Amino acid sequence: MDDREAKSAGPIEPAYDHSVPGAASNLLDVAAQLAGLAEDLKALAARPIEPTPISAEPDPF
Repeated sequence: MDDREAKSAGPIEPAYDHSVPGAASNLLDVAAQLAGLAEDLKALAARPIEPTPISAEPDPF
């Protein structure tokens, strides 16, 4: 694309318009979900890993 084509194409628009009123609310929702996930992961990390019993007999399947 040469300069003439670029000028006729018009200004470059952002892929997402952050001026939308609900955008901040959506970001806060995502942040809250991530915080909840982090809490869940911390709780799981605090639990000890229990070994899974292994049968002495081989699985026939």
